[in-house]
Amino acid sequence: MAQEYDLVILGGGTGGYVAAIRASKLGLKTAIVEKRELGGTCLHRGCIPSKALLRSAEVFKQTKEADQYGITTENTTLNFTKVQERKQSIVDTLHKGVQGLMKKGKIDVYEGFGRILGPSIFSPTAGTISVEMNNGEENEMLIPKNVLVATGSRPKSLPGLEIDGEVVMSSDEALHMEKLPESIIIVGGGVIGIEWASMLADFGVKVTVLEYLPNILPTEDEDISREMLKQMKKKGVDIVTSAKVLPDTIEKDAGVKVNAEVDGETVTYEAERMLVSVGRSANVDNIGLENTDIQVENGMIQTNNVYQTKESHIYAIGDVIGGMQLAHVASHEGMIAVEHMANQNPHPMNQEQVPSCIYSNPEVSSVGLTVKAAKEKGFDVKVGKFPFQAIGKALVHGETDGFVKIVADKETDDLLGVHMIGPHVTDMISEAALAQVLDATPWEIAETIHPHPTLSEAIGEAAMAVDGNQIHG
Repeated sequence: MAQEYDLVILGGGTGGYVAAIRASKLGLKTAIVEKRELGGTCLHRGCIPSKALLRSAEVFKQTKEADQYGITTENTTLNFTKVQERKQSIVDTLHKGVQGLMKKGKIDVYEGFGRILGPSIFSPTAGTISVEMNNGEENEMLIPKNVLVATGSRPKSLPGLEIDGEVVMSSDEALHMEKLPESIIIVGGGVIGIEWASMLADFGVKVTVLEYLPNILPTEDEDISREMLKQMKKKGVDIVTSAKVLPDTIEKDAGVKVNAEVDGETVTYEAERMLVSVGRSANVDNIGLENTDIQVENGMIQTNNVYQTKESHIYAIGDVIGGMQLAHVASHEGMIAVEHMANQNPHPMNQEQVPSCIYSNPEVSSVGLTVKAAKEKGFDVKVGKFPFQAIGKALVHGETDGFVKIVADKETDDLLGVHMIGPHVTDMISEAALAQVLDATPWEIAETIHPHPTLSEAIGEAAMAVDGNQIHG
């Protein structure tokens, strides 16, 4: 028997389940279709498990360096089995929490693979969802007034560097390694590649990063990219930029060997394993889009600013529409889409107000425009920059590398962007994000009293430095 809903969501990842909760609170009868586990990539194969491993790597590194704090430790060893057990415990706890939220919101969850049907006996318009149930039972038919596609993405590979899950891995397989390799080649120096490089180096793995572009973290401010390169090299990570990997040269006899073109020369790189980290592909295949008028360009579903597709009752959010492929972006998009369905007149999202974070050691965070992007938009910029080495709390913590950089419009004094690299900056970026939302100026940030001693003093000092008024530098 077909079930009727106000909203059916394809995909129970962060964007999907957050949208479901918001819909429930707005009084919409809601269902989620999820073929794997609620929480999706972020909870099970991305954000949470990788950050749990990064935290263990950070503690291991700090313990080995405890002598500088006056603490003597001997024979510090790594039990990677326990590291993995801790990671899984965190994931399991959060998974149970999401399941509990579904029950609390009276949101129906169908465990299976959902496809969008065209006009049929169930509905004169496209949008009925046929669910191929995981338990092998007969397909469920769901008839919604609205559909939200939140099917997420999967790791990309390169032709010739196919993932075998053993020697050549994506981040999905790497998260489940039973033991650490002695050495690894990471293909790709973007966010995921640098997080893994940082983590594995702190665990004691010999890491080589091969990045095709001239800079690692190419979407970040150039000063951030340069500082991260410096810090990765300090860890012993071998970073090779402008490196064109030649997949047809790969050998996987004892470990992995591959050639790359670097500065006009062919160089051979060898390691025990390889991690391919070259971006993600939207999950748009086999979900029934061909049964609709939904437009797909470059593998991404096209939407308007409230996430409606060409089928006005079918919306799409998250990695499946491209843009900033971040969990918190998907969540916010989901809430906007649901509020629009419920005639709440939501404000469209401004991507220049979205903070992004990299959880390497040191951390990176940013919001707004880089200097390069601001100049390309025609702004005459002024910049304030302040190092953590001049901040007392950073000295106390023994983490003095990095800086806060603020970009402002010289003509209007408006804040254009904030970029940080250093200790705990992923927690500090929210102040900058709020300043962006409030259309603040560096003067207003500087006038905000930052308590002493805190790492956040670096934000206040950088704001003063925009006009050369910093106190401690």
